[in-house]
Amino acid sequence: MATQGSCRDAHDVHSLPVDEALSRIIHAVRPVNESETLPIVSTLGRVLDEEVRSEINVPYATNSAMDGYAVSGADLPDTGERELILIGTALAGEPFMEPVARGQCVRIMTGAVMPQGTDTVIIQEEVDQDGDVLRIHAGHLPGENVRQAGEDIAIGQVILSPGTRIMPAALGLLASLGISEVRVKRRVRVAYFSTGEELRSINQPLVEGTIYDSNRYTLFGMLMRLGAVPIDLGVVRDRRDDTRHALLDAAAKADVVITTGGVSVGEADLVKELLNTVGDISFWQVAIKPGRPLAFGEIDHKPFFGLPGNPVSVMVTFYQFVQPALRRIAGEHVTAPLTIKVPCLSRLKKRPGRVEYQRGRLETDEAGRLVVLKTGPQGSGILRSMAEANCFIVLPSQCSSVEPETIVDVQPFFGLV
Repeated sequence: MATQGSCRDAHDVHSLPVDEALSRIIHAVRPVNESETLPIVSTLGRVLDEEVRSEINVPYATNSAMDGYAVSGADLPDTGERELILIGTALAGEPFMEPVARGQCVRIMTGAVMPQGTDTVIIQEEVDQDGDVLRIHAGHLPGENVRQAGEDIAIGQVILSPGTRIMPAALGLLASLGISEVRVKRRVRVAYFSTGEELRSINQPLVEGTIYDSNRYTLFGMLMRLGAVPIDLGVVRDRRDDTRHALLDAAAKADVVITTGGVSVGEADLVKELLNTVGDISFWQVAIKPGRPLAFGEIDHKPFFGLPGNPVSVMVTFYQFVQPALRRIAGEHVTAPLTIKVPCLSRLKKRPGRVEYQRGRLETDEAGRLVVLKTGPQGSGILRSMAEANCFIVLPSQCSSVEPETIVDVQPFFGLV
C-alpha cells in the first residue's frame, strides 16, 4: 500500500465508521415472527424456521461402496490366497436374501445391501474367477469398501438448523430423508420509492433536465435475489406532504422501508428532515465511498434505510448494509461476505478517510494468477461500472492510492449479489 494517512479526511469527521454502522444496524433489527409450512419444492431460497432431524439412517442399510464381491471378513487370508464359492448376485434395489455361509461369496453392485453373513467387499479387479470359484489374495482388511447404515446421517441427527437458507443441496438432503415439507419464515416485505423532481419512469418521455429512474429497478432485482417481497411505490416528488405520506404509507405496507435520494444536505433533500417528524434517525453519515449520505432509523418500529440517489451508491450501500439486515430480518444466520486477497493490476486513486468499494473484475492472467482490474471510471453515477463488475475492490479507510501489483481485498459477487 502507499503511505498511510489519517483514519478520516476533512469531509468525514462526523461520519460513522463502516463496521460501527453495520453493527448498529444488525443489533437494531429483529427477525420476523411469522412462518409457514410449505412443500420442499416451494422452499428454495427460503429461511428454515425449525430444526430438522432425520427419522431414518443414511445409508438406510449397510451397503457396498464398490462393484465387487461380498465376503465375510473371517474368510480373508492372512497369507497366500483362498477360494470362495459364488452363490448369487446382489443389485441396488434387489438384495440377495439368503444367508451367506463361510467359504461363500456374492457378486455385489455399488449401493446394494450387504447380504447376511458378509461384511467386506473385494473389488472386482482384485479377484481371480473361474466359473463359480473365486480366488482372493492376502492384503485385504475386514469392512473395506462397505458403507455402514447411518454412516452419513443417523436416526435422530440434526441435519438442518433454524436460520438456514435452503439451497439446492438442502432440497436434495431433505428429499433423501423422505421429508416432504418444512416450516420456513415468511418472506420479508420491503417497500421502496425514489425521490426527485428530475426522475421519470421508463414509460415516460424525457424533457430537458430529467433522467430515467434506474434505482427502483436495481432495488427490485436485489430484493428478488434475496427472496424478499418488493413493494414498488414509484417516484415521489420533492414535496413535504408527498414525501411524508409516502414514508407513512411504506411503513404501513411493509416490514422495511427503503428510499433512494433525499438524504443529503441540499434544500430539496426532504427524507432526512421528515424522518425526524414521522420516525427516528439513528445515523445518516457513514465513512464510505460511494454512499456517504446513508440514513438509518425507523418509522413506526419498521427499519428505515435512506440510501443515496446515485445509482452505484445505492447498490454499494445496499450490499454492505441493507442486505445483511434483510438476511437477519428474514431469520437467516448473518455472516461476513467472503473476502479474498489478490494482486490488483490497475492504479486506483484514493484519499484516506473512507472505506472505498471500487468496482472490479476478477480474471486469470497469462501466468494463471487470479488478479483484479477496475472496471473503468469509478464515479458513483456510472452504473456501467457495476454492470461490468464481478467484485468489489475494498480499500480500507486508512489506505491511500494503490499502485499496480498491490495486493488488495476483494469481495466476489458470487454469494454476495
